[in-house]
Amino acid sequence: MVVERVEPTSAGVRIWACTTVKTARCPSCGVRSDRVHSRYDRKLDDAPVAGRPVVLRLRVRRFFCDDQGCALGTFVEQVDGLTVGHARRTLLSRTALERIGLMLAGRTGARLAAGLGLPASRSTLLRLVHALPDPPVGVVEVLGVDDFALRRGRRYATVLIDAVTHRRVDVLPDRRAATLTAWLRAHPGVRMVCPDGSATYAEAVRQGAPDAVQIGDRWHLWDNLVAAVEKTVTAHSTCWYVGPERRTKTAEERTLQRHAAVHGLLDQGVGLLECARRLGVSLNTVKRYTRIPSAEQLRRPPPYRRSMVDPYRDHLRRRLAQQPDVPVTHLFAEIRALGYPGSANLLVRYLKQGRAEPDRVPPSPRRLVTWLTSKPENLPEHHRRHLDDLITSCPPMTTLAQRIREFAVILTHRRGQDLNAWIDAVLADDLPALHRFVHGLRKDNDAVVAGLTLPHTNGPTEGVVNKIKLLKRQTYGRASFALLRKRILLDQ
Repeated sequence: MVVERVEPTSAGVRIWACTTVKTARCPSCGVRSDRVHSRYDRKLDDAPVAGRPVVLRLRVRRFFCDDQGCALGTFVEQVDGLTVGHARRTLLSRTALERIGLMLAGRTGARLAAGLGLPASRSTLLRLVHALPDPPVGVVEVLGVDDFALRRGRRYATVLIDAVTHRRVDVLPDRRAATLTAWLRAHPGVRMVCPDGSATYAEAVRQGAPDAVQIGDRWHLWDNLVAAVEKTVTAHSTCWYVGPERRTKTAEERTLQRHAAVHGLLDQGVGLLECARRLGVSLNTVKRYTRIPSAEQLRRPPPYRRSMVDPYRDHLRRRLAQQPDVPVTHLFAEIRALGYPGSANLLVRYLKQGRAEPDRVPPSPRRLVTWLTSKPENLPEHHRRHLDDLITSCPPMTTLAQRIREFAVILTHRRGQDLNAWIDAVLADDLPALHRFVHGLRKDNDAVVAGLTLPHTNGPTEGVVNKIKLLKRQTYGRASFALLRKRILLDQ
């Protein structure tokens, strides 16, 4: 190709060019021809120069096809790497618009393209994105499966990735077992599957790839353990919590009354279903109260959060020890001089709750769970000492801390062969919440052992789901499934 002249215009730059080759190859039969039928100018939008739009006026020739059996009588020559048939843009310009469309979709992409010297409408960008071919699926040996919300609480889809290379493989329009089963049967070769813990996906894998090994996700295992630990910590709060008493609220009073009513009916020989009918509660609620022998285990420590008064707590304790009847106004003036930014009402409420009285600020159940499930070396020294004092004062908490550390070793060192021994030890303890956790592990024992043994995990799939949330926000959640699917598969 030879550039004949360049013309600056008010809209940008216009380049005149022509081809110089003597022959051209027929796109249908591949036979070369040198017989020219006619000439005409093609108008092509090219990549910008210094931010200014470029229009290429390319003079091309139409050739006769010398193959008598070819379906095409004539054809137009193409410049490799520059033009394709019927296109109004060069390949470089089209590729740039495709990337912008994949990254930003419609309106936002159109604004960026115009600023870069590639004017295009939002419809053009979307049309270019939809025209892109899907990447080949290929053979996936380790498959990651997870769902994401198209419309939270109403519509969900499924994303599939290669758990080894983290390549996005496919996106399914729903999360039904039949859909995933059909995909697995259409793409044999999957040896391992890392699902998100859903029973639906587990059943789909059993039907679509019965020989594949299901790998339980370690993060979900730890998260389920933390939930069981929180229930245990809350149930033993009367044992480890040393702090200001909580005023019994209406909801807690109703819970204690319901617990007494359930156990009163059970002592009379009334069945669980009849208890639920008489009390007007669900059967699961009755079962939960049945498993709790003492109403004291239903009491919760006060859910006090951090307060602006906390930095001045030691000063308040010293002053109250020296002068128990010191007026609150004096205390307020003293801590205000120390930099207290809050109000007097907040200080009064803090003192009435008794939060300045104990030697240590007792942690909330959730904070204590965080301490228990963290590596001891990662905790500050004063938190570690406080944790040791709390679990030492309560034997069930001592056992709970030991079981947590044992499971952490199994999980981090991938010692799945030790899981059954750990489950037996937990079942021998008086920790009902952990019992329910280990019963769940035994229901899916093979997947759990594989998750605690093999290196693969569902973490990369969760990362892709996080990226999908960004793609959804860029289109304000209004993109069609077809467009979202293209962006998920190609925007990598």
